[in-house]
Amino acid sequence: MSKLITVFGATGVQGGSAIAALLQDNSLKIRAVTRNVNSEAAKSLQSQGVELVTADLNNEESLVKAVQGSNYIYAVTDFFEPFGASGPETAIKFESAQGINLAKAASRTPTLEHYIWSTLPNAKRISGGKYLIPHFESKNIVDDYIKQDKNLYPKTTFLWVTFYATNYMFPMFTPNFAKSSGKHVQIQPTPPSVPILTIGDAKANIGAFVRAILSQPKITLQKTVLAYVESLTIGELLENWSAGTGKPSVYVQTSLEEFDQVWPMWGREMGVMMKYWEEAKEKSWSGEEIVRPNDLGVKDGLVGSTEAFSRIDWTGVLA
Repeated sequence: MSKLITVFGATGVQGGSAIAALLQDNSLKIRAVTRNVNSEAAKSLQSQGVELVTADLNNEESLVKAVQGSNYIYAVTDFFEPFGASGPETAIKFESAQGINLAKAASRTPTLEHYIWSTLPNAKRISGGKYLIPHFESKNIVDDYIKQDKNLYPKTTFLWVTFYATNYMFPMFTPNFAKSSGKHVQIQPTPPSVPILTIGDAKANIGAFVRAILSQPKITLQKTVLAYVESLTIGELLENWSAGTGKPSVYVQTSLEEFDQVWPMWGREMGVMMKYWEEAKEKSWSGEEIVRPNDLGVKDGLVGSTEAFSRIDWTGVLA
């Protein structure tokens, strides 16, 4: 008898990648949760045999209904939509409330065997309170809620997805063309030596980790899976961008204050994350019992950052 996995954010990067990988497993039935079942992306999933449902992440009962009968759940929330609209404080409250609603619904699902929660490291705890990164903090609140739920915690895998190549499409990461030099300039508030883990092509790669997590519960339940394909420096990542796009680039360091002046609010959000990586280095992704790609046997067919950058349509993004 087929088992059922319910995937949230089904038409987004993470959920879409998970579904693409899970469609290769004929033993699974897939239910996709999306805000708009009439979108082209949703209809494409439906044409591949995926069940479509809608749910309100702000309503626990709506979520209980959406996940009814699920054996597995992939849960992801969105920080940046409320962040862009209302700022970091509101976004923390908004995303953490939705994440807790998801956890409550999962805990109330009698058939549930495995809950994958997409989250990030507790930077505030790791740094001794020095760095509070809002889009980390909102998820960490949910982490702590799950860990106190004696029913859900033993069924949970915490998934840390690292830096997307497509993050270079965000203005504060996009290398801007300087006509006078003929090069694209990337401005950052940290030196190019800062270590960075990257998932490369997130849409291509995340699903491989989801399949591996579900197929190896003995090593993934009640653990944290660190999903990455490359360990680089941010300077090396820019070099990979140049290699992938064929565009010469140069890295320029500025202060966090000036970075935030160029991209108000967004510059501080991302800049504090970069400063945290600069100071914490290899401890940036720590604090939990970590399962790494090699532990899961995830290595074949992954798309690194250089190829990922070459696949992106930069039309309208690059000056």
